Amino acid sequence: MVIVDCFSHPQVRPNDFLIACGDGNSILTALRWSDWKPNFAAGRGLNVVNDCQPFCAAGTFHPYPVTVRLDRSQPWNENPHQRHFTQLRLVFADSRPSGMPRVVTYQLWN
Repeated sequence: MVIVDCFSHPQVRPNDFLIACGDGNSILTALRWSDWKPNFAAGRGLNVVNDCQPFCAAGTFHPYPVTVRLDRSQPWNENPHQRHFTQLRLVFADSRPSGMPRVVTYQLWN
C-alpha cells in the first residue's frame, strides 16, 4: 500500500507529503504513522500552510498540528498491481488556517 506524491512516486510512510502540487503552499511535515494497513493509514504531523498575505509569493508559512488519515485504496493507474490511497483527511488539533474547516478531505490523484 502506497500514497502517490506529486511526481508520481509511490511512498510508504513518508515523513513529508506535498498537498498543493501546483504552488507548494500546503505540505505535511514531521509525519509519524501509527498505522499503515491495506485499508487505511493513520498518523500525526504538521500541515505547513502559506497564509498568502499580502499575496502568496510574499506570504508566511505557518505550522498547524493535524491528525492524518488515508483511505479508499484503489489500483494505481501507473502500476495496476500496486494499490494506493486516494483520499486524505486532515483534522486540525488546535488552530487552523483562516477560513479552513476543522476537518478537510482531499481526493488524491491516480
